[in-house]
Amino acid sequence: MTDPATADRFIRPTAMDAVFNGLVGGLTRLGLPLAGSRVLAVRGRSSGEWRTTPVNPLRVGGERYLVAPRGVTHWVRNIRAAGGGELRHGRRVETIRVVEIEDAAKPPILRAYLAAWAWEVGRFFEGVDKDASHERLAEIAPGFPVFRVVSD
Repeated sequence: MTDPATADRFIRPTAMDAVFNGLVGGLTRLGLPLAGSRVLAVRGRSSGEWRTTPVNPLRVGGERYLVAPRGVTHWVRNIRAAGGGELRHGRRVETIRVVEIEDAAKPPILRAYLAAWAWEVGRFFEGVDKDASHERLAEIAPGFPVFRVVSD
C-alpha cells in the first residue's frame, strides 16, 4: 500500500533540468539516444494532446520498466489515465501499455535503476544509492512510481 506521505512526492524540474531534458529528448528524436534513452509520448489526461518527455527504460529479469525519479510527474498522471503510450527513438515508434508496480515489488527495480542511471538521476533519490539496504529501498518505494512496459 502506498504511504500517503510519499504518494504525491514530486520534484519540480529546474531550468537546467529543462535544458538537459530538451537536449536528451532532441538527440533521441534524431535517433541518437543518450545511453538508451527514449522519448515517452502519452496523451494528456485533460487535453488528449500528445505530451512527450525523455525517459530511461530499464530491463530487469527480462521485463522492461519505466521509473519516475521525480515522483508523481505529469507523465505519471497521464500514463496512469491512459494506460500506455509510445516509446520513440528516431523514426521508430513502439506502442506500449503499462502496468503499475506495487510498492513491495519495487526495491530490486529501484536498485537496478540506480545502478544504471544514478549518474543522471541519483540526486532525486536524496542520498539513496544502489548499495542501499532492501529495507531502505522499500521505505522510499512509495515516492517512485514504477511501470512495467508491455508492448502492444
